[in-house]
This record gives sequence, C-alpha cells and structure tokens, in this order.
Amino acid sequence: MDRKLTSGEIKQLQNQSCLADDWNNITVSDGFTAGNIFHTRFSGKIRLGRFDKNFTLPGGLKKQAGLRHVTLHNCTLGDNVLIENIPNYIANYDIGDECFIQNVNNILVEGISSFGNGTEVSVLNETGGREVPIYNKLSAHTAYIIAMYRHRPELINKLRFHINQYTENIKSATGKIGKGVFILNTGTIKNMFIGDNCYIDGASRLENGSINSNEHAPVHIGHNVMAENFIISSGAHVSDGVVLSRCFIGQACNLSHLFSAHDSLFFSNCQGENGEACAIFAGPYTVSMHKSSLLIAGMFSFLNAGSGSNQSNHMYKLGPIHQGIAERGSKTTSDSYILWPARIGAFSLVMGRHVTHPDTSNLPFSYLIEKRNKSFLVPGVNLRSVGTIRDAQKWPKRDKRKDPEKLDNINFNLLSPFTIQKMLNGIDTLRELQNTSGETSESYSYQSTIIRNSSLVKGIQFYTLAINKFMGNSIIKRLENIRFSNNEEIRLRLQPTHPYGLGEWVDLSGLITPKQLVSQLAESIEDGLVNDLSLIEESFSRWHKDYYDMEWTWVCDLIPRWYGISVEEITAKDITDIVRQWKDAVVTLDKMLYEDAHKEYSLVSKTGFGADGNSKQREYDFEQVRGAFEKDPFVCMVSEHIRIKTELGNELIDRIAPLLD
Repeated sequence: MDRKLTSGEIKQLQNQSCLADDWNNITVSDGFTAGNIFHTRFSGKIRLGRFDKNFTLPGGLKKQAGLRHVTLHNCTLGDNVLIENIPNYIANYDIGDECFIQNVNNILVEGISSFGNGTEVSVLNETGGREVPIYNKLSAHTAYIIAMYRHRPELINKLRFHINQYTENIKSATGKIGKGVFILNTGTIKNMFIGDNCYIDGASRLENGSINSNEHAPVHIGHNVMAENFIISSGAHVSDGVVLSRCFIGQACNLSHLFSAHDSLFFSNCQGENGEACAIFAGPYTVSMHKSSLLIAGMFSFLNAGSGSNQSNHMYKLGPIHQGIAERGSKTTSDSYILWPARIGAFSLVMGRHVTHPDTSNLPFSYLIEKRNKSFLVPGVNLRSVGTIRDAQKWPKRDKRKDPEKLDNINFNLLSPFTIQKMLNGIDTLRELQNTSGETSESYSYQSTIIRNSSLVKGIQFYTLAINKFMGNSIIKRLENIRFSNNEEIRLRLQPTHPYGLGEWVDLSGLITPKQLVSQLAESIEDGLVNDLSLIEESFSRWHKDYYDMEWTWVCDLIPRWYGISVEEITAKDITDIVRQWKDAVVTLDKMLYEDAHKEYSLVSKTGFGADGNSKQREYDFEQVRGAFEKDPFVCMVSEHIRIKTELGNELIDRIAPLLD
C-alpha cells in the first residue's frame, strides 16, 4: 500500500537539499526510506518506490539506487530506481523498477502523444500516394498491402481506420520507461515510450517514438543517434550517428556507422551502415553496408547492395514520382545504377548502369549487365552461382530475432511456387522470343534488354533443371517413409489435402502465399468481417504455417502440365522416371555450383598471395589462408548434398520397385 510521507521523512529530505511544491502530493511505497535522495526537486503528483538496491557498473563501481541532482514533475517511480545528474528535468513519466538514468539533459512528454504510432511514412513515392501509417505491431505483410494495393481504396481505408483506432487507444499525456532500462549520457528524450531492458547510451535526440524493447530482445540505442517520428522494434540495434526521420525499424535490425534514413520501412534483420535510404520499403534481410550507397524509392527484400549502389526516382519533370522493385534475393554490384521505374526479377544480379526501365520479373535468377551502354540479360544463370546458394543457407542462420512474438512471417525457400511460376513464364517467354525472331537470331530484344542466343538457350535449360528439382523435391517429400502396396495407394497419397494453393502465388515481403488468400482477406476486411489488426496478423501466421500443404496443392496441379500425366493415373513407373529426372537435375546443378566454387581457387584468385616469395610460396600462403579446395566448407557441403540426394532418390526407387512388375 502506498502512503504519504511522514513529517520526519519530509524533514530529512529538506535537510538533504530537497524541495517540493507540495509535500502532500508525494506518495511512497512500503519500505521507502529517504536516505538516498539528495538535491531533488518534486513538482506535481509524485510516486516513489523503495531505494534499497546496488547497481554494479562496468569496472566494478557500485551505486546505490536513489535520486541525486534531479527535478521530477508528475512522475511515478518503481522500486530501486537510480536517477542522477539531470540538468533540466523529467516530466510526465512512469518509470519502471530498477531503471538507471544518469546524465540525461531532459526527459518529458508534452501534450498528448501517440509515441510515433500513426506516423505517415511516404514509401516508394516521395510525393505521397503510398503512405503507410506505422504502429507498434506493424508487419511487413500488412505494410505491403497498404503500400501496394492502392487499386482497392476501400481496403486501404479500412486498414487505415483500424490503425487509427489503435493509435487513439494508446495516446497518453504520460510516457513510459519500462523495467530495467539504462539511459546514460543522452540529450533530449521527448514524447517517448521506452520498453523494458532498453539500453540507451549517448543518444543525441529521441523524439516522438516508441522503442519496443523487452526482456527477451532488448533494444540498444548508441552514440549520437538522432531520431524523430519513429518506431523501433524488439532486438534492434541503432548506434554510431544514425539519423532517422519517419521510419519503422523492424525486429533485430542493425543500423550503424552514420547511416541515415527518412520515410522508410525496415523489417526483420535488415542491416544498414554508412549509406542512405530514402522512401524505401526494405523487406526482411535488406542489407546496405557501404559508403556512397543510396537506396531510394524502391521495394526490396533479401537484398545485398554493393558499394556505391544507386537508383534515381527523379527525371526532372513532375518530381520524384518514380519507383521500382527488386524482387527477393537480388544483388547490386559496386557502382551499379538503376533508373526507376524498373522491376528486377527475383534472385538476380545487377551490374553496371541501366536507364531503359527493364522489367525482368518473369526471368528470375538472371544477370542484368551493362555493356556499351546497353542492358544485357542472361536468364537463369544465377541458379549455378555459389553466392546464391550461400545466401539461401545463411539467411535462416542470421535470424537474430529473440522475441517470442515474431512480427514477420519469413519464408526462406529459394525454390517455391512464387519463383517456379516465374520460371514457367520465363520458359514460355524465351520460347516465344525464339518463335518470333527465329532460333538462329544472334540476339533478342526483351523489355528494353538484349538476350544473346546462347544465353536464351541456356536460360531454358537452367529453368528446366530448377523446375525438375523443385517438383522432384515435393513429390519425394510427399511419398517419404511410406510403403505402398499398389499404384492406387500412391495416387491416394498424392492427392492434395489443403483447399488453397491453386493459381498465382505472391511474395508479401517475405511471406510466400497464394494470391487467392490475399484477395479473400482483402474482401473480408472491406466487408468488415475482419475488423481487427490482430486477426489480420493471425491470417498471415496461419498461411505461413500451412505453406507446405498449400505448396503441394500447387505442385499437384502442375504435374499434368509438366510431366504430361495426371495424379489420378500416375504409376510407380512414372514416379521412378520423375525421380531419375530429379536426380539428374540435382546433380547437374550441384556440379555447376562445384565448378563455380572452384573459380575461387584459380590462379587469378591467388594473385596477391605469397608476397616477396616464389610461386611455390604463393601456393602455400594461399592454402594457409584459404585452405585446400577439397576441404572448403561449402565444397564439402555440395559433395555431401550430391551423396545424400542420390541416396534419397535411390531409396524411393527401391521402395516402389516391387510395383513395377
């Protein structure tokens, strides 16, 4: 039970150079003692907890909880708080247990604040039209719909209404600093919500924002950070001179080394250093780490931006109104440049300068290369790249989210209905080019790019191998660990078990799902049947959970088109033929990866090794640093992958062999 100060406690506080506008406005908890409060002024309504804990600081220094050299106005303090050396004051804050606040200029809430929630972020189009109002629980998928589904105005109006309701419900004239928060050597903190276990050291200015730290995934805000009108999600790290304005920072993002951004959204595990972001939609794992890199007016996810990467959204006519999309897994090399509008296909590499507005979305895993001021497209070649496979392997391992509540549902699959449908379209597109211009043409024009004849032919081969690999993977997985007595049992097992999955699939910034489900959800929101933000996020989580069942529905529908047989008529012999095609595709692609990896151990790669030595010493120096090719972890993984997949295919062939008689 809280109580008023006793006359003895008031006298003791006065003797310790403390002042109060009205001592009767101060309440204290049971166990309160006044012995650790010095040079403190109290104004307005004040509630104080106990001060009986020691903080042990780096270097071993111990400090007793208490108040020293601080002015408090309308504040509530939990137990075992230490606040000292506040040159100005702290006003209108609830401060949780065991907080440590030292050398902070001032902390205040002025007026009614929503703490960054409801801030309009003008992504993609700097002049407006795709604004996303941010809120604490914003997912990449909800943001994607708000930004990209402007052709459904009623849907957007309903989503904005629900976000506005959420924002209204959290508005307050009192800020919050959660439990176990450390705030050191910081400038101004104004209209801020700061979650549990947050660590702020040396920030310059934090204004109108929420830092959603918690005990599972603390947030770290470091030196010289300036941020206004923002939300930072759990597990994020923002430090070293970062400047943010009107931004959402997702879970486990890392921004540092003078990175600056405005009107941008960053979702799970993004990383930004040295460069600049302007009006970008950075889906999960968007990475830009180098100086002179500018990401502007683009939508990205799983992006790796090389040094000096740049885009333009301004043609000096109607303003910065242009936008572009680099679909998941794209890479931009050093000094690459894209003039928006443009759309880059999934898992593609962009090299050089491109000003002709290409759309390569139906030709994924490609190289887009500048040569003599022209854009050349090499379809499918990235399927044999070591870098592509390494990326796919490292993304799940680099998921730093510790929060039990994951805001984004992330599908890491390299091959999925989303990319396979594009490869199918790609094969049709390339064959159409052949039919239109002739198979003997030296080159073909496609979407403002040039495709050489040899590249077109190989592109069809690459896509065919990848589709065979994907289809075989799905079928083998479906028939795994089951003994079949006849063909009917195989057919029964291959029947789809999920009602959704047919038709086009989309990538909702990390979440791969059937477009049909997105359309149904949109209709439910428009009709008011789904009228809560949490229900929308539950839908995304359910789709993510059901991915493989829905994927099989899609694969099952593709079997007749790809293999020329229906599931109702398939036999053990057909399965055997499919598995053999799959084995051939897997081994062929893996051998390509093996050869690509071998280039990293070529004579050229050894240039610069063995300084001041002869060729033999260069070889030895290279081996000491890089190791032998056969022992490289990736090379060993490829070799092991070939072995395991070969055994897996043989096992299924042997298991159904009795049905071939």
